[in-house]
Amino acid sequence: MENRKPAGRPRPKTSKPPGKSAAGTRKADEKIRLNKFIANSGVCSRRDADEHIKNGLITVNGKTVTDMGIKVSQDDDIRYRNKRLSAEKKVYILMNKPKDYVTTVEDPHADKTVLDLLGSDLKERVYPVGRLDKATTGVLLLTNDGDLTGKLTHPKYKRRKIYHVFLDRPFAKNDLFKLTEGIELEDEKIVADAVSYADAEDRSQIGIELHSGQNRVVRRMFEKLGYKVKKLDRVYFAGLTKKNLQRGKWRFLSDKEISMLKRGIF
Repeated sequence: MENRKPAGRPRPKTSKPPGKSAAGTRKADEKIRLNKFIANSGVCSRRDADEHIKNGLITVNGKTVTDMGIKVSQDDDIRYRNKRLSAEKKVYILMNKPKDYVTTVEDPHADKTVLDLLGSDLKERVYPVGRLDKATTGVLLLTNDGDLTGKLTHPKYKRRKIYHVFLDRPFAKNDLFKLTEGIELEDEKIVADAVSYADAEDRSQIGIELHSGQNRVVRRMFEKLGYKVKKLDRVYFAGLTKKNLQRGKWRFLSDKEISMLKRGIF
């Protein structure tokens, strides 16, 4: 909803120094919390930024800082592991991840990462939101917005994820109920929010919706029931789908999609 100021007498115009706007001056002088600055730089979420500060991994103007309440400005020299951080333009990318690409961007053993698909024209450095294993395909969000990343990866926000699962044999109807009742994995019960046959003719294809962010959780749930996942495709993540996006391709999110994510409408 648009905020409107009440009508009143027009304000007198203020003079500005030549070549410098009042707004620009305020922006340069404005101080923000250190963890927010770090999150805005795209390195991590605010929560992780607090851990980096606490562990002495952040310096401000050459001095190690462990006070999480400190405020900084754009002109301060802020570094993480001796690399200077800057508040970059926020970028939001939707990718249809292909098979054999990893989402852990700092894996020295990886032959191909999803960042390789972005090419060299993208100036901002972005990071995958959450993980898809090497063999899994489908919807993947990449961004340098640390705050949004924190919201989308924290369990309390319960972002929806839907997968299309291809199994090695037909899935028994009774096992559908087991998934919605919950599967015990490492002392934690994982409950599917919804599950059904994805193809009326082929009962080895399953659609499953869940919120859990555990590593390889879908594959492990089906393996626990005695099935092998031959192919796994994420078709929906936090309101985003791969509609009209070919495998291995990517696009920038629309303003409407960005607003939806930030407002948590998914």
